[in-house]
Amino acid sequence: MTPSRDISRLIEIMARLRTPATGCPWDLEQSFATIAPYTIEEAYEVADAIARDDMHDLCDELGDLLLQVVFHARMAEEQGAFTFGDVVEAITRKMIRRHPHVFPDASGELKPLAKGDWDRIKAEEKAERAARNLPIVNPPPSGLLAGIKAGQPALRRAMALQWKASSVGFDWNDARAVLAKIREEVDEIEAALNDGKPDEVVAETGDLMFALVNLARHVEADPEMALRATNAKFERRFAYIERALAAEGRSLEGATLAEMDSLWNEAKTKEAVE
Repeated sequence: MTPSRDISRLIEIMARLRTPATGCPWDLEQSFATIAPYTIEEAYEVADAIARDDMHDLCDELGDLLLQVVFHARMAEEQGAFTFGDVVEAITRKMIRRHPHVFPDASGELKPLAKGDWDRIKAEEKAERAARNLPIVNPPPSGLLAGIKAGQPALRRAMALQWKASSVGFDWNDARAVLAKIREEVDEIEAALNDGKPDEVVAETGDLMFALVNLARHVEADPEMALRATNAKFERRFAYIERALAAEGRSLEGATLAEMDSLWNEAKTKEAVE
């Protein structure tokens, strides 16, 4: 079998991998639950390639992410639930419906997008899905925040929760007010530490992280991407410490914290002047 630019070839490859007796034992053992972590991991790899501005890697990682979609669709097809074509049809229908100002209706008319149309259209879609489906054994909670997907990364979900609450006026008007909340949360962590209450320290740390996401939202920063940038900065500076010690014939284990901290500041200073 030769590679191809046609999506049908990828679908065919996955079908062969999942064919009993002649397919791949590992692929045949997988289920939606076992593949889901890989799906999340591949999405993060895409984000990482974007953060590094590596277009070659981005191409590869998007392919890996597409494979995840094909994998899930194949397993669903085997169960008679839906096919890859159904996935494509569903998303194309959704995109057309949610952009009436771009795609004309049956009469050829474009409709200006008014405030609230996006939420209205999504609500209509949700109602239609509910009408098609069988009764849910464990229905999700109702309310303003009920539509925020629980499976997304915690930082992104915190942002989504805050945006939704903000839509009804539950929000600060100034980033400086968020800073005051952050200071309050830091004080509460310190108090829990002083009182020797580890469970409260954990809880208050979560509150602090939530407040930091709120600050990111107010200053129009993506908290996930901001943290990725900081992770990369930490890696660069720590690598500088390793190189500096290695140049002296020393290891990290043989250095004191004070020495490593001094080299860290040296790396920070070099970055600032470059």
